[in-house]
Amino acid sequence: MPSQSSHKRALVLSLIAIFTVFGLFLHVNAEAATLLISSSTSSIQSKIDEKNQSIKTLEKEIASYQSQINALSGQASTLSSAVKSLQLTQKKLSDDIKLTDAKINAKNLEIQQLSGKITKSQSNIDDDKRIIMETFATIYKGDNRSVIETLLNNDSISGILDSFTRLGIIQNELFDRISSFSKSKIAFQSSKSSSEKVRLDLFKLNKQKKDQQSIVKATTLQQNTLLNDTKQSQAQYQRVLAYKLQQQQAFEQELLDYQSQLKTLVDKSALPKSGSILSWPLDDISITQYFGNTAFSTANPQIYNGKGHTGVDFRASIGTPVKAALSGIVFGTGNTDLVPGCYSFGKWVMIKHSNGLSTLYAHLSLPVVSTGMPVSTGDIIGYSGNTGYTTGPHLHFGVYASQGVVIQQLTTSTNCHNAVIPIAPFSAYLNPLSYLP
Repeated sequence: MPSQSSHKRALVLSLIAIFTVFGLFLHVNAEAATLLISSSTSSIQSKIDEKNQSIKTLEKEIASYQSQINALSGQASTLSSAVKSLQLTQKKLSDDIKLTDAKINAKNLEIQQLSGKITKSQSNIDDDKRIIMETFATIYKGDNRSVIETLLNNDSISGILDSFTRLGIIQNELFDRISSFSKSKIAFQSSKSSSEKVRLDLFKLNKQKKDQQSIVKATTLQQNTLLNDTKQSQAQYQRVLAYKLQQQQAFEQELLDYQSQLKTLVDKSALPKSGSILSWPLDDISITQYFGNTAFSTANPQIYNGKGHTGVDFRASIGTPVKAALSGIVFGTGNTDLVPGCYSFGKWVMIKHSNGLSTLYAHLSLPVVSTGMPVSTGDIIGYSGNTGYTTGPHLHFGVYASQGVVIQQLTTSTNCHNAVIPIAPFSAYLNPLSYLP
């Protein structure tokens, strides 16, 4: 009959054997899975690289169209230049959509790649869990005595030392497996977080594509309207421009009357001090008209005195994303083009900020926010356009003292009857450049 010492020695040897067999089996399977996932990941990465190259090519084409559009904006306003600008804009917008599609495809591939990493990490976690649990189960099975107690019951010192050596091997392997388990969990969480971020980016890109498709339709309608109104005649085009200017100037006079009637007093001490408080509302900045009544208005008093321009104009072709200059709540939106003959802000958005300032974004092609919606700095709140009274696509950016600005329906206006726009006393109009970087 085998001795008690032989049983104990057999227990330790069995423990090592079980651990080794489990480890070898899972290691072989893990290697096979890793090779399969690595091969798939390499293939996906190759496709991602192709999409990134397509993105770079499209970005160059878009930049070329943008350069041509900018060049036309510096020329005298003619029917042919207006039509050509719209045609170039349509080509640019078409490439914008292709670019968004390429980014969407790249994001989908990235999600697929991350899914492979998540699967691999989860597989490693499951394998590590199984080995750890099996090891502990083997250690503690039997007569419910601890391994140390079992070793101390050995018949000889050499047997104890031999058992401790083998136990040390088991402990080292166990510690390595626990370390592997910890690393797999970290890799899993990292890949999962990355995947969630990419999915959010994908959601935004899909929304942007729908917005771009809407802008393409509106631009096509704008071109058809221009050709119809002018009857493709340069002389008629000039008459249309003159009429719009006349209507706009008449409305500006009405607006001055509205502003002068507002008796709200602006507490200048409650206004933020000049500095980099606001972010640029566009990615690429080119100022085409300054605040006030001179081109050197940055040296003028910060408060508007009732003369000149009430904001800053930035060059921005149709469809350029317009971003919130600061976190806040959408105070109002509107479209003066809904009133025939009202040549004013066109489609506009106003955001009220917590620091006493409000910002206006006008002449948009497509606002994408609504009144009461919270926005964060840098959020896309719309796309630039050529609505309202403009001599070309651009963004009108205004800054107001919130305590003075109101959004009002112009019930007594002649040219803009029932149009809804923000108005303020002269003291509430602020120089945007006082607060931009």
